[in-house]
Amino acid sequence: MEKSKERYQGIIPAFYACYDEDGEVSAKRVEALVSYFVEKGVKGVYVGGSSGECLYQSIEERKLTLEHVMKVAAGKLTVIAHVACNNTRDSQILAAHAESLGVDAVAAIPPIYFHLAEHAIAQYWNDISAAAPNTDFVIYNIPQLAGVALTMPLFREMRKNPRVRAVKNSSVPVTDIQMFKMEGGEDFIVLNGPDEQLISGLAMGADGGIGGTYGVMPELYIKMMELFRAGKMKTAMSLQDDVDRIIYAMCGCHGNLYAVMKEILRRRTGIDIGSVRKPMPGLIEEDMAQVEKCVGMIDDAVRTYC
Repeated sequence: MEKSKERYQGIIPAFYACYDEDGEVSAKRVEALVSYFVEKGVKGVYVGGSSGECLYQSIEERKLTLEHVMKVAAGKLTVIAHVACNNTRDSQILAAHAESLGVDAVAAIPPIYFHLAEHAIAQYWNDISAAAPNTDFVIYNIPQLAGVALTMPLFREMRKNPRVRAVKNSSVPVTDIQMFKMEGGEDFIVLNGPDEQLISGLAMGADGGIGGTYGVMPELYIKMMELFRAGKMKTAMSLQDDVDRIIYAMCGCHGNLYAVMKEILRRRTGIDIGSVRKPMPGLIEEDMAQVEKCVGMIDDAVRTYC
């Protein structure tokens, strides 16, 4: 198996935004979170995406975060840097910066708000890729939030770019994973996005997964993939069901899901990475009992499966 493919095959948590008490990006807390992921044995980290609250951060804050991720992760974790902004120029600045730090890949969603023609989306992605000419490019397909889907004609057009190495597929239909894998070929990487269907995505051909809830329970996702690879499907599906129950419980709070997960992380590990940036709502007192319930559910599942 070639190294360039193997480095993407595994559990890759989406990296959370790390803030201090004043809501500013904290380099110290970024490094602490990377060290936690190294210790847990995940394959890599996906930096600057939805979990990284990229839409609410400046270019300089995103650069700072990635610099301190790489300070700890270099040589230990695969690092995929999501660099998309809602304009090409800023996205290219972040792509060039990411390449200068030695990341494994840069990634981008399509431009949002204005619904652009597919040739314009392809140009946007290719322009970003051109700013990091020695680095793999990952297409991020998340139509339910971006407002536009990666169609097969657009995918075929992007495949003309030799740096296009993978798709992070967060669309709900798992058949999308199958189609991208079949069209892309054996050496093309497809990564499952929806955490609630990792096993289904793997069954359809996904090489690994990138997920926002991986960070609070990496042990469970690592075990899930181990079980799948070992052919222990009954146990793998049982674990997926239990993980999904945890996810649904985490969504039952007033606070934003990322605020919930950051508090769970703090309670489970002692790592404090702050709350979320407005306009996302933070936790309220009434959320705390639900947060504690989620912590208990995760700990119970870890004892059961790991």
